[in-house]
Parts: sequence; C-alpha cells; structure tokens
Amino acid sequence: MQFLRPWLALFTLLVALLLSPPLRPHISHKMASIASQVVLHPVVSQSLKVAGTTLGRDKLYRAVQYFSRFLAWLLLSKGNKAEAARFNALKSHLALGRKLMRLGKPVEHLQSALRAIQGSAEAGEQITTIARQICYFGYLTYDAIVWANAIKFLNLKPSTAAKVNKISNRFWLSGILFSIVHALLKTGRLATEAKKLQGSAWTEKGLEVERDTKLQAIASQRASTRQQFIIDILDVWIPATNVGLVHFNDGVLGIFGFITSLIAFRSQWKAVGKK
Repeated sequence: MQFLRPWLALFTLLVALLLSPPLRPHISHKMASIASQVVLHPVVSQSLKVAGTTLGRDKLYRAVQYFSRFLAWLLLSKGNKAEAARFNALKSHLALGRKLMRLGKPVEHLQSALRAIQGSAEAGEQITTIARQICYFGYLTYDAIVWANAIKFLNLKPSTAAKVNKISNRFWLSGILFSIVHALLKTGRLATEAKKLQGSAWTEKGLEVERDTKLQAIASQRASTRQQFIIDILDVWIPATNVGLVHFNDGVLGIFGFITSLIAFRSQWKAVGKK
C-alpha cells in the first residue's frame, strides 16, 4: 500500500546507515538530507496521525490480527506447526489487546442508541439503528468479561467462560444483521430520493444548484452505506462461525477480517487527512 512505502524507505536507509562504514562529510550531509525527506514525508506524518487515533490503531491491529489468523491456518495446513504457533500467538495477543482498547465503547453505543430514539429518522431505519447499537452494547459488555477472564482478573469456570463468549458473539452477530437490514432500508430510501430529484423539473438556476447539492449529499451517503454493507456482509461470517451457525475455516475468516480491516483503515486514513 502507498502509506507503507516511506516507512520501508526509512527502514532501509537506517539499516544502511548503521551497517555502512564512516562516511565523508558531503556524503553524510546528503544521506542526512535524504533521511530528512523520508522522515518528514507527508505519508509518514499522516501515518503517525492515524496511529495516534484509537480507531486507527484498532483497525491496524485488527488487520494484522486477521492476517495472522490466515497465515497460521495456511502454515498449519502445510504442516509447519512451529511457525503457525508464532502467528497464532500474535493473533491471540492482538485480539486481547484490542479488547482492552474497547473497554469504554459499550457506553458510546448506549449513547448512540439513546440519540437514535430521540431522532426523527424513517421508522425502519430508526428501529434497526437502535437495535444495532443495543446489540453492540451487549457484545462489548460481554466481551469485556471475556477479557477480564483471559487476564485472570476474573476466574470463571470453563463452561461459564464459554457461555459468556457465545453470548458475546450472538450479540455481535445480531448487531451486524441489524446493520445489514439498516443498510438495505437506507439504500432503498436514498435511491428513491435521488430518483425524485432527477425526475423533477428545475427551471431556475438557483434551484438547479440546490438539486445538485442534494444529489451530491445523497451520493455520498450511498457510498458510505455501500461500504458499510460490504464490511458487514464479510464480517457477519466471523460471529456466525463462532456460534456454530456456519463452519468457515480460519483461512477464509482471516481473509474476510483482513479485507474489512483495510477498508475501515482506509476510511480513517481519509478522515484524518481531511483534518
């Protein structure tokens, strides 16, 4: 990806400086100039900004986590148990770290549910939004219990821990399903609104500008909704597998999680770049 290139160039430059013999002054100055250009590269600066956000770090860790899950499955399928164990350990520790980062998020989803109740959206969209936020609240609340048990802060019986984990995944699955239904309802409404605007007769120049502005806003909302739908339609198989509704292997789930993580990271990259 484009944002990795300056980091790779910086790493190569630092290795070259460490392994090379003492340089002449003019060569040293040139190398320092190159290093300055790499370190201060706009992509490097934006990478630091994205990594400075909780969401940016979470999506980056998630991408590595699910890619590690895929690699572990691939290596294990080839009989390389030692290497597979390394990536399994990386996957597990990243998953545990991400649970810690999400400890405050249940309250955020509860607040979003309350705002949706007070809002004035279409009935179907409002109901699915409320249900989705409540499900995510339940998912992350139980996920916090899973984390507390994993670090031995709580000492749950294995049967109880498995039950809590299953309830957490059921909430997660329900939240994604409500999100999918919400996306379908919203897509239908936006398509209808766009069709009405395009079919209306706008004679005055000022009204035409207003129509174009509304159409642009609708197009932006449709793109955002479409992206979230793609993420949901891939992510839904992860909790569905965890609760036993389907039986996808770790290779497939790892790729699905990796793709959706990159999509979400790209959105955060663009959002930070606009600030």
